[in-house]
Amino acid sequence: MTQIKNIGLFTSGGDSPGMNAAIRAVVRSAIYYGINVTGIRRGYEGMIKGDLFPMDRKSVANILQRGGTMLKTARSDYFRTPEGRNEAHENLKKHNIDALVAIGGDGTFRGARVFGEEFDFPVIGLPGTIDNDLCGTDFTIGYDTAINTVIDAVDKIRDTAESHDRLFIVEVMGRDSGLIALRTGIAAGAETILIPETKTDLQSVYDKLESGRKDKSSKIIMLAENGEAGDAFEIGRQIKERFPNYDTRVSVLGHIQRGGRPSCMDRVLASRLGVAAVEALMAGRRNEMVGLIHNDIVYTPFEHATKHIAEINPDFLKIVEILAI
Repeated sequence: MTQIKNIGLFTSGGDSPGMNAAIRAVVRSAIYYGINVTGIRRGYEGMIKGDLFPMDRKSVANILQRGGTMLKTARSDYFRTPEGRNEAHENLKKHNIDALVAIGGDGTFRGARVFGEEFDFPVIGLPGTIDNDLCGTDFTIGYDTAINTVIDAVDKIRDTAESHDRLFIVEVMGRDSGLIALRTGIAAGAETILIPETKTDLQSVYDKLESGRKDKSSKIIMLAENGEAGDAFEIGRQIKERFPNYDTRVSVLGHIQRGGRPSCMDRVLASRLGVAAVEALMAGRRNEMVGLIHNDIVYTPFEHATKHIAEINPDFLKIVEILAI
């Protein structure tokens, strides 16, 4: 067992529901094992600026159910430079921090990997992102809450679509990942789903709209943001030109997907991974992300965890095709 005395804890990148539960788990499990915890506000930027403070049990009281992150988050271009990372390292030494737990996504882990290798510094990562696009875990912290938020919104949109015989194009987050759109599209009964992992063919969308049931009073198209065919408004414009008889509307859900109370699944996932992160540092592990695969705790090196999941389970795509009739 490695003697870790003081863990620096921070969140970075986009916030996700369950980050506070992960913070709580890291702090309380560290205290359980006799380890101090120093909170770092606003991620790498706070590390550079010295925005650090000691954390105890009270620091994380009554945060389990809260969305967002009590440690705040920010992006830091300066941390990408050797000078910025050196200033961050000096601040960690000043506060006697000898290990880090980083909660975030792809960009967070890329920074953690470079920092850990550059200064031979132990870092363990927790996957906190609504996109669920990291290798090394079945689910990321925040994904379950985000897709349930989307489903709640789309169910309400469907009510209006049914009432007015409308076609709705619903755009969800995901950047270069379509996992939110895919899973919620199936759950919401979407007629078609457009995601970056598969070629966007608007002609196939037109064909489905032409051959679809004429008696169906509402239609939903789920779209992952930043698709090759354009955003929801551009696709909506093209569909209106092709099908002027359709009452076509666009709804971009945006940052509502990141907020809200974390689901039970996200709270439990964050709690398990938080405890595992502290135990990993105690066991001498470093430069790895803690994840959950087939309900077992696993560790994945940062260089592998940050690779985007580019392949979509073909069974999901087949389900979309079958159930859209």
